[in-house]
Amino acid sequence: MKKNVLNTDLTGKVCVVTGAGGAICGMFAEALAAAGGKVAVLDLNEDAAQAVADRITAAGGTAKAYKTNVLERDSLDAVHAQVLAELGPCDVLINGAGGNNPRATTDNEFHFEAKDIEGCKTFFDLDKAGVEFVFALNWLGTLLPTQVFAADMIDRAGNILNIASMNAYTPLTKIPAYSGAKAAIVNFTAWLATYFAKSGIRVNAIAPGFFVGSQNRSLLFREDGTPTPRTAKILAGTPMGRFGEPEELVGAVLFLLNNEAAGFITGVCLPIDGGYAAYSGV
Repeated sequence: MKKNVLNTDLTGKVCVVTGAGGAICGMFAEALAAAGGKVAVLDLNEDAAQAVADRITAAGGTAKAYKTNVLERDSLDAVHAQVLAELGPCDVLINGAGGNNPRATTDNEFHFEAKDIEGCKTFFDLDKAGVEFVFALNWLGTLLPTQVFAADMIDRAGNILNIASMNAYTPLTKIPAYSGAKAAIVNFTAWLATYFAKSGIRVNAIAPGFFVGSQNRSLLFREDGTPTPRTAKILAGTPMGRFGEPEELVGAVLFLLNNEAAGFITGVCLPIDGGYAAYSGV
């Protein structure tokens, strides 16, 4: 299991992670288990969720996999009942489900580049259903699990961690729906933190910068492994001059979930971006 870099103690706490079949949220699930948590691994892909749970149990931790659709309240309610019966009431919720969709992405950064290219998808060609899907997955896919699992946390020192993005602060070209949806997550995090402040629940978020994963690899590297022009732009705008390593997210997650180290922190969105947000470009 992933190293507990902050000695955060989650012994006996039930930790629910959505989108946990993916590489990064699966890593978060492993980190929570290494800290002593009993982890509910939730994902629409049941096989992927089971693989993460198997890794955790093989390493001596406690985890159960659950197939879940974060956009369907009935699905979440059913899984909540299972988690209650098999692990107990939720203490920690990481809303990790999210992502983009090609139907909500333009082909070019600037309209003047695309207007005379036949078949090029411009802003005017964005698919309504694709945009709705991206907003639903990121926004409703955070709201609905919170409605279901946060009820367990009232007056029990619970923690909710949302996953935003640097797109929330500086929207990237080509991906307007994803950028807008992640901006909504930052706003929602602050709203929830205020709403639950007197109920014993802290709500925070992280805003990862640029990490290479399955969803963005083709945008960053060609098939032969050489970097794309977009990669050159990203690294030029990142003072540390490199992509982040997924493991570098774990410390921030464990810190924000640590009621001793971060007990007076709520409503923040912590950038983990190699200085990207701090750099003006000159």
